[in-house]
Amino acid sequence: MRRLAFALLAFSLCACSHIESAMPALAPSAGESLARYMERLHTMNEPALAAEAARQRRIAAADADDLARVRAALALSLAPHADETEILALVDPVVARKDVPAAVRGMASFLQAMAIDRRRLRESAVAAGQKLREEHHAREQEKQRADALQERAADLQQKLDALSELEKSLSKRPPTSR
Repeated sequence: MRRLAFALLAFSLCACSHIESAMPALAPSAGESLARYMERLHTMNEPALAAEAARQRRIAAADADDLARVRAALALSLAPHADETEILALVDPVVARKDVPAAVRGMASFLQAMAIDRRRLRESAVAAGQKLREEHHAREQEKQRADALQERAADLQQKLDALSELEKSLSKRPPTSR
């Protein structure tokens, strides 16, 4: 009985494997495709990532497909020295349309928010750098003014000391009669 059960189990497993191989493979969803692509991007070094971003940019320019645009934006967002304006130009139309698959639109929205935040951070860093330069310049001017005032005070002190010495020397002289 055991042998018969084992044989039936083996037979059914073989039948299932034949059925699976006979069925056409389902194409991965857009979300799965983007997830796999992102995993692939994370394994790349900077030069390979820059080359991949350039390649995806060309593909997106030739093919206005939403998935191609999001893939290009994803590659650009991970590439060194990425331009937020270019990322936004790729994802803004995808986010604006309602007929885009949810996973593609969700990734486009995420990339849009990330690019806007990066732009805001970059602008605030530039503003902070400018403010720091201005404060440094103001501090240098204050230091120069303080040095000039200290020099003037030293000159005045020297004159005061000379006048004091003159007064002492005059007071030590016997009065002259007229």
